Amino acid sequence: MRDVTTAQTPVDLDVQPTPLALLLLGREADPRSERGVECPGDLPSPSDPDLVERARAAKEKLGDKVFVLGHHYQRDEVIQFADVTGDSFKLARDAAARPEAEYIVFCGVHFMAESADILTGDDQKVVLPDLAAGCSMADMATAEQVAECWDVLTEAGIAEQVVPVSYMNSSADIKAFTGKHGGTICTSSNAKRALDWAFEQGEKVLFLPDQHLGRNTAVRDMGMSLEDCVLYNPHKPNGGLTAEELRNAKMILWRGHCSVHGRFSIDSVSDVRERIPGVRVLVHPECKHEVVAAADEVGSTEYIIKALDAAPAGSKWAIGTELNLVRRLANAHPDKEIVFLDKTVCFCSTMNRIDLPHLVWTLESLAEGNLVNRIEVDRETEQFAKQALERMLALP
Repeated sequence: MRDVTTAQTPVDLDVQPTPLALLLLGREADPRSERGVECPGDLPSPSDPDLVERARAAKEKLGDKVFVLGHHYQRDEVIQFADVTGDSFKLARDAAARPEAEYIVFCGVHFMAESADILTGDDQKVVLPDLAAGCSMADMATAEQVAECWDVLTEAGIAEQVVPVSYMNSSADIKAFTGKHGGTICTSSNAKRALDWAFEQGEKVLFLPDQHLGRNTAVRDMGMSLEDCVLYNPHKPNGGLTAEELRNAKMILWRGHCSVHGRFSIDSVSDVRERIPGVRVLVHPECKHEVVAAADEVGSTEYIIKALDAAPAGSKWAIGTELNLVRRLANAHPDKEIVFLDKTVCFCSTMNRIDLPHLVWTLESLAEGNLVNRIEVDRETEQFAKQALERMLALP
């Protein structure tokens, strides 16, 4: 009779975990992804009462060797340590203007740190306090998907007519693709100028990766119709479009969006107008087209800040952009009524991964001579991405 208590030798199934499985388990990193998974060392506790003093002491010890950039959407606890604040491109340019800084600590997200690395000197090191601080929009367009899209455009016989224009909120790989194919980068402030330039170079534009900014700029600012725009879905064969649809289109929009700005709806606008009589609705151009069409004003982050600075006392505003910035603006203008456009609290979840413990850990590590979380773009990618950025800088 078999002894059932006897330990049996396990069967060797020779099963090897896939790279995706390892990534999901937190044991590997995908260098092509906006998301990182590694954070070497121990983070200080969020409840540590000395965090502010520790950050201040480490920053003082580093002195001019460190330059801290803070994106507008960062938490207040982080933004207080920023040497400069701004949107992604402004911060990257600010970093490039500080060649004496050995370390550029970018309190933002992955694609922003990549842009800073592209624009700064070879001897400067760009650091992202949390490698998991990514951007869902940038993640929606991979190099492989965009290369496949270009093959679709080639098969449709229109690739030579198409000029790629990529939003600043894209990975270095996508910026490099844009540069290699004669295109340019744009921000939410200069999207119209970039598109005007692109249509001087070719007959059609492939706009990456934010469909809403592309559509709103084309229709609202350039007088195109919605029928001039088609939506390319990278998850469908041929982008879900026929060759004829591609040939008839002026704007080929990538199916990507901002997870924050995409939440605002026409109901949000109607509701706030009902709740606050006389309110002016001011939204970012990454919002859906129907939201932009229903708003009183539309503009970039910098535009929103300047508009509220210039607004008269007693005016009422509902702002459709990231909540950290809206709260900061409301606190800065107590003489005005400034509210978040949506009833639902909506921070940029990945931007919010940069918190005080991560910043303290980063600064203290650098102060001790330990380089952590460096963001480094390879030479070939940097070369072509820089071409696209330089075309943007040369725009009239």
